[in-house]
Amino acid sequence: MLFCSTLAFVFIVPISADQKNITAESGQNVTLPCRAPNNNIIVVNWSRADLKPQYVLLFRDEQFVPDQQHPSFKNRVDLQDRQMKDGDVSLILKNVTINDNGTYECRVIMRETRSWKSISIITLSVVDPPGE
Repeated sequence: MLFCSTLAFVFIVPISADQKNITAESGQNVTLPCRAPNNNIIVVNWSRADLKPQYVLLFRDEQFVPDQQHPSFKNRVDLQDRQMKDGDVSLILKNVTINDNGTYECRVIMRETRSWKSISIITLSVVDPPGE
């Protein structure tokens, strides 16, 4: 008697990052939401994978780090709450243009883990206002 057995493995990989799509009109200010589990945040990094350098915003030691920020975001980004109360590290992107289309990732380093944690992935679509 011959037994034929097939084993199938299914891997379910939980995505810990919150994923959202946001559409905005050109010229608007847009908030890209990101909330860490607590406010023990020591570094915040907003990036866009298609950019070199990738940093949209880097916030460390309670101040912005402009060294490797992509030039198109200089003087156009801010944190919604620089004190990061309740873990809020949402990004404000001012005066958006079509060039801001892309996928943004919010990552933080928490005091207790000392390692990067991806919190939020936002796909931003910028469209021309109606009538333009």
